[in-house]
Amino acid sequence: MYSEQIRDLAVDAIDDLKGKEIKVIDVRGINNLTDFMIMVSGSSDRQVKGIANHLVTKAKERGIRPLGIEGEKFGEWILVDLGDVVVHVMQPHIRAFYNLETLWGRY
Repeated sequence: MYSEQIRDLAVDAIDDLKGKEIKVIDVRGINNLTDFMIMVSGSSDRQVKGIANHLVTKAKERGIRPLGIEGEKFGEWILVDLGDVVVHVMQPHIRAFYNLETLWGRY
């Protein structure tokens, strides 16, 4: 599956569970580890966990095994590494504090 297809699958899965403020950043050419970074907000730890779990389920249904999942225990920030696409599911206060969009979006 191409990175653009994985990106679209991730955005659709996030949208299924009403993730807020979905931001997709193309990091090809500035990062050798992944092609796309996706940031999304969930309003509570429950929603953050739900979005991440739904994304993992949808990816596995399409034959994509996540390379890693971090932060599931607390649900403030969960990172789902799908290889060519890395998804950051965060509560709004965590997202505002780390401001990854500015970090990656300035390149």
